[in-house]
Amino acid sequence: MLQIYNTLSRSKQGFKPIEPGKVKMYVCGMTVYDFCHIGHARVMIVFDMVVRWLRTSGYEVLYVRNITDIDDKIINRAIENGEPISVLTNRFIDAMHADSDELGLMHPDQEPRATDYISQMQGMIGTLIENELAYQANDGDVNFAVRLLPRYGQLSDKTLDELNAGERVAVADGKRDPLDFVLWKSAKPEKPAGTLWSSPWGKGRPGWHIECSAMSCDILGEHFDIHGGGADLQFPHHENEIAQSEGALYGKDRKDDDAPFVNYWMHNGHIRVNEEKMSKSLGNFFLIRDVLKSFDPEVLRFFMLKAHYRSPINYSDAQLEEARAGLVRLYTALAQPAPKVLETALDPNNPWAQRFAGAMNDDFNTPEAIAVLFDLASEVNRAQGDEKQLLANLLRSLAATLNFLQREPTEFLQAGAKDQAGLTAELIEERIAARVAAKQAKDFAQADLMRKALLEQGIVLEDKPGGLTEWRRA
Repeated sequence: MLQIYNTLSRSKQGFKPIEPGKVKMYVCGMTVYDFCHIGHARVMIVFDMVVRWLRTSGYEVLYVRNITDIDDKIINRAIENGEPISVLTNRFIDAMHADSDELGLMHPDQEPRATDYISQMQGMIGTLIENELAYQANDGDVNFAVRLLPRYGQLSDKTLDELNAGERVAVADGKRDPLDFVLWKSAKPEKPAGTLWSSPWGKGRPGWHIECSAMSCDILGEHFDIHGGGADLQFPHHENEIAQSEGALYGKDRKDDDAPFVNYWMHNGHIRVNEEKMSKSLGNFFLIRDVLKSFDPEVLRFFMLKAHYRSPINYSDAQLEEARAGLVRLYTALAQPAPKVLETALDPNNPWAQRFAGAMNDDFNTPEAIAVLFDLASEVNRAQGDEKQLLANLLRSLAATLNFLQREPTEFLQAGAKDQAGLTAELIEERIAARVAAKQAKDFAQADLMRKALLEQGIVLEDKPGGLTEWRRA
């Protein structure tokens, strides 16, 4: 049985969907004012993996990931660029999709944009006001009254008194409490007209937190299975989502046996650079498209899933090189014989499939699942004949559930690190041909020197029967 670590309960729980055989999942997506960085990549890769495994396990999954296309950062960037908001956001939505496609990730089933759900947000805000959980302040903003909801803090495991607004929640004029957060921002004279909507509380725009509650409830219902996102969203964003959504549904009188907004909360760990949290303020973040100039997309995916999704990852070129070496080892096992493309359904009676599924069903333990792939690759290398072919097919089939090892082995092995040592495939083939000519002339010393020179440049040659020479990047 699949076990999922639920941030809300701070424990692993057996997964039981609300509707048998079906899973409704919402993941907080990107704010589209710049190119995506590797922190975004981790969210995309982790929940792509989760969806793939759920579907492999037989579930019908509805995967929703939102797009925040109205936000202070977006407005400020559009003003700086002197361009309309929609032009800016559409450009970076296209860039996000291009990055995702380059990484080989599935698109979500639905990708709602905040600006398309203004009426649903206003409806939820109106309900919260009717339930006496929200109020309009002197400055025109509509705020959620946090202290009227005693259960607030359950996701972050803090009481109301322990939660300190501090630098995370600004104290605005007219707020009743520093913990209160904005649902509707009143119009400010310096903001462009295209960023304002009419509402019962005057012209303005929605706060950040309300968009996810409105979109997820509208698409998935008031009670759904899984909500995911980065660990940095646990507080205050996801805490506020619970407050808004359950406050709109139950008011101040939610009972213990009332259905929660979400059954399972999943959060992936931070990306760290030189043991510091990656952030734009520290200037230590890396764009996906820049990383992919030097490393194969499959290497970046493999790097991300070598670690458990809840663990922090320390990013470096050395770590990516280590991930590439691991993929080289797996693809090398598949190089001879080339495995056939098979269906990815797992045979529950196969001991390798059982080990693999056991790892994945233990809170999506990809490090352990990948360890099974390495053990299986070792068996492929030792096996002969039909057994070798069967094991190679199984290796590829198991890896397919994580979207690995689906290319022709030679394609990956010869790609290696992009532009490595400036050696193109054509140039390598020319040097191999020159080495073959030296061997034919019985100048074996020169042939050995040529092999050594290529090895020093990261090119490994393997002489095969019949005078053939295959190569791969080290």
